[in-house]
Amino acid sequence: MAPATLLGSTGAPSADALLDRFGRRAVDLRVSLTERCNLRCTYCMPAAGLPFAPDDALMTAAEIERLVRIGTARFGVRKVRFTGGEPMLRHDLVDVIARCASLPDAPELSLTTNAIGLAHRASALYAAGLRRVNVSLDTVDPDVFTEVTRRPFLDKVIAGLSAAHDAGLAIKVNAVLLRGVNDHLAPDLLHWCLERGYELRFIEQMPLDPDHAWDRTSMVTAAETRAALSRTVRLEPDEAPRDGAPAERFRVLSRDGALLGTIGIIASITESFCADCTRTRLTADGHVRSCLFSDDETDVLGPMRAGAADDEVADLWQRAMWAKPRDHGDDTDDLVHPTRGMSAIGG
Repeated sequence: MAPATLLGSTGAPSADALLDRFGRRAVDLRVSLTERCNLRCTYCMPAAGLPFAPDDALMTAAEIERLVRIGTARFGVRKVRFTGGEPMLRHDLVDVIARCASLPDAPELSLTTNAIGLAHRASALYAAGLRRVNVSLDTVDPDVFTEVTRRPFLDKVIAGLSAAHDAGLAIKVNAVLLRGVNDHLAPDLLHWCLERGYELRFIEQMPLDPDHAWDRTSMVTAAETRAALSRTVRLEPDEAPRDGAPAERFRVLSRDGALLGTIGIIASITESFCADCTRTRLTADGHVRSCLFSDDETDVLGPMRAGAADDEVADLWQRAMWAKPRDHGDDTDDLVHPTRGMSAIGG
C-alpha cells in the first residue's frame, strides 16, 4: 500500500480523510460509551473491578453526536460501533443511537454488548436506528459461563439474544477461547449459534487485561480453533472480499457438504491484519486512539469543552491518525501491552 502524502510541512494528510503514513484510511469508528461493566470476565477485568472515570469525564450524547458527525461528514466514516465497558449501562443509549442515526451522512450503526438488559431494550434500540449487535458470549455452559464471567447471568444473555433477533437486529456472537476452560466447548458453541442463525466470531485472547496477566502460552490460536472445529464440520474460505474486516470468514459445511452458515475467526495476534486496518477509536472520555494496542492518545473532548471549532477537532483527529503505527507487533517481545485495559479503551 502506497504511503499517503503530506500537505506541506504541517504533518497532516492531504485529503479530508483519516489517513496514516502507510496509506490506510479509517472509515470504521469504534466509540466507547462507558468504562463500566456488569461482568468481571477473567481476561478483561479483576474480580474486584477497576476504578472507573467519573460520569462527568465521559462524553455526553451531544458530544458523541458531534464527533460522529465530524467523522461521517468530513472523513467519510461509514460504520460506527458503540462499545464499552458495557454500553447497555448508559441510561441514554437509545438517545445516542437516535442522534447518530439522524445525521445527514448517517453511518451503519452497531453495538458490542454482553446482552444483559438487552431483552428490555432491543426493540427501542432498533427503532432508534441500531441494526446489529455483537454479543460477547464465550460459552453456553452455565457453569463455565459463571467461571469465565464471575457472574451467573447466562440466562439473561440468552434472553437478550432472543429479543434482539425478534426485534430484527442482525446478530454476531463474539467468543474468546481460554485454554483448559472453554476451548473444548468451541464446537458446541458453533452448533448452538448455527441453529439460531447467529454468526459466530472466535477472537484470539489479546493482552488487554489491566493486570497484564496475559500469557502467550495460554492463548488458543486461530490455527488451533480451526483445527478443533474441523473435527466436526468442514471450513471453506469465504470468497467475499474482506474489505478491512478483522475477521477471516469461512463457510461452514456439514460432513456431507451441506451449507450450515458462516463463521469468522479474528487472529489479532498470530495472523495480524494491521496492513488492512480501517479502524479509528474514541474512548469514553473522548480520546482518539489510532490503534487498539497503542498507548498513544489524543484528547479531543477537552478542546471541545473549551470551545474548539469543528475544524480544530478534525485537525487533532487527523494528526492522531496520521501517527498511527505500522502494526502492533506480533506475539513476540515486540507486542505492545497497553496501559489501559479493554474496558477503558473500548472493544
